[in-house]
Amino acid sequence: MNALGSMGGVFSLPVLYGLACGVAVGGGLALLLVAIRGLPVKAAHEKQRASQRMNELVRFVGQRGSLAIGVGLVVLLLTRWAVAGIASGVLVFFWDKLFGGAAEERLQMKRVEALAAWTESLRDTIAGAVGLEQAIPASARAAAPVLRPHLDALVDRLRARTPLPEALQVLADEIDDASADIIVAALILNAKLRGPGLRQVLGALAKSAREEVDMRQRVMAQRASTRRSVQIVVAVSIAFVLGLSIFNREFVSPYSTPVGQLVLACVCGLFALGFWWLRKLSTVETPDRFLVRDEPGVQFVRPRGPGGAPLPGAVGPEGAPGQQPLPPHTNSTEGVRR
Repeated sequence: MNALGSMGGVFSLPVLYGLACGVAVGGGLALLLVAIRGLPVKAAHEKQRASQRMNELVRFVGQRGSLAIGVGLVVLLLTRWAVAGIASGVLVFFWDKLFGGAAEERLQMKRVEALAAWTESLRDTIAGAVGLEQAIPASARAAAPVLRPHLDALVDRLRARTPLPEALQVLADEIDDASADIIVAALILNAKLRGPGLRQVLGALAKSAREEVDMRQRVMAQRASTRRSVQIVVAVSIAFVLGLSIFNREFVSPYSTPVGQLVLACVCGLFALGFWWLRKLSTVETPDRFLVRDEPGVQFVRPRGPGGAPLPGAVGPEGAPGQQPLPPHTNSTEGVRR
């Protein structure tokens, strides 16, 4: 601390104390503003998703946190640098977030591929003059393992006399994927309107899903080499620093001073910023879900023109002005017999 106090300029103790006090005051004012204004109310599905993420975070912290603490203590004992120990623990804790992602991408590709296969199976089943309520249980038997539990739950809901549109909406919420929303939205529209052309729509959606899987596979193959190179650079850098701190202590002795620790913290921060930037570049941005709900039942908002007038031929929410009533034979047994 004496060496740090003797330094002038930015590294003097009054300046550092002033910076720390400024950060503390700014953080306190920000928290006070948030407490006064409050946070926006989240929707029901967002609250459920946040609860699931919190449970996953608790499990992740319990498993990865102990490993990060152990690695940080080992590095601290070997190097005697507090910054190096903290940085090593943080690196181990966020390793999957920074350098992982391959397993998550493969899971997403398997899900989209399973959706494409199930859509094709559903299309072929409907081609045999079978209704949608009968085609879904038949096609669920040959579904992929990643999609089978969700389809089995859908079949159970249909057997429990749950309306088909509501059961399909729950299926979309369980899969939680934008590609699934497109397919489920087509099925919900057909379940409500009973119009022709479902086979052609399902065929086009299955083809689109196959193309998306092919595109993701090409992108993932190109990024695999970059991801491996980044991991090698990180491993070599850490091994080099640890080797110097253990076998050539005099060469890195300036880092043992408070100013050296501050410089080392800045270097670690630059590394962390670079890793975050690489992770940001390697992330595949997928569209957000659009088939979400806050209340039971699915409501389709009727599109409106530039002047606010409803467009002709569009279907609005149930009971909304301008909704076109369905033909009486669509939901009645008598109409089917005719």
